[in-house]
Amino acid sequence: MAKDYFERVETARSFLEERLPFIPEILLILGTGLSGVGEKVVPEVVIPYREIPHFPVSTVESHAGELVVGHLAGKSVAAFRGRFHYYEGYSTKEITLPLRVMSLLGVKILIVSNAAGGLNLAFRPGDLMLIRDHINLIPDNPLRGPNRDEWGPRFPDLSEAYSSRLRELFKACAQDLGEEIREGIYVAVPGPSLETPAETRFLRMIGADAVGMSTVPEVIVAVHAGIEVLGLSVIANVNDPDNFQPILLEEVIAQAKAAEARLTRLVEKFVEKL
Repeated sequence: MAKDYFERVETARSFLEERLPFIPEILLILGTGLSGVGEKVVPEVVIPYREIPHFPVSTVESHAGELVVGHLAGKSVAAFRGRFHYYEGYSTKEITLPLRVMSLLGVKILIVSNAAGGLNLAFRPGDLMLIRDHINLIPDNPLRGPNRDEWGPRFPDLSEAYSSRLRELFKACAQDLGEEIREGIYVAVPGPSLETPAETRFLRMIGADAVGMSTVPEVIVAVHAGIEVLGLSVIANVNDPDNFQPILLEEVIAQAKAAEARLTRLVEKFVEKL
């Protein structure tokens, strides 16, 4: 099984190596309602996931499902417009196969974004949060199984999974643009059911500021591969477990879309300053 996985990664890598006009230095993974950032990339090539050998296919309506390679703010970038989730039935190894392929091609920096539920009651819908650290409650780890040493260490250090250098640069960009940025801890849950009031209370108790169903598997693989990571959450809603309101996916997507222009402006400025 492990051999099959290694072979699938190498097949996809060879396919992209032949079709990409250059090796991008920065990879963007764009979450729910955040595809506008990807639309700012001046494309050299656009490849639907279904055409890339062994890539999963996103089943979430708000995810475009294509790899865009081109330029943003004068830098060479690749953007995954749409991602994959554990709740779709994929293992975390399958979820992260595209990222693993890009790491082997030579990507150096990952900018990963998501729409998340706010757990910190000081947050407001539409806030932008820099991820400082994470808690993984997805019952799987993409590094489980045999390790290929040339891909990364058996026991990668996650003491600084989210680069302090990149966070400080992003905060400086936000200050230049007059944007207020939150900073906090993101917790990943399996989904697809949304949190109960009791679960929300528990997630707050263990120290999380925002909750979502993605991002952490990709960050684990990125750190394993030696890629520097910047993580961003759009706070789509905030729920007080003592005054709980129904969570509607339509509202989550709407809030993410509403924040999209601000996030796009910030990411462009950040990439320009890298």
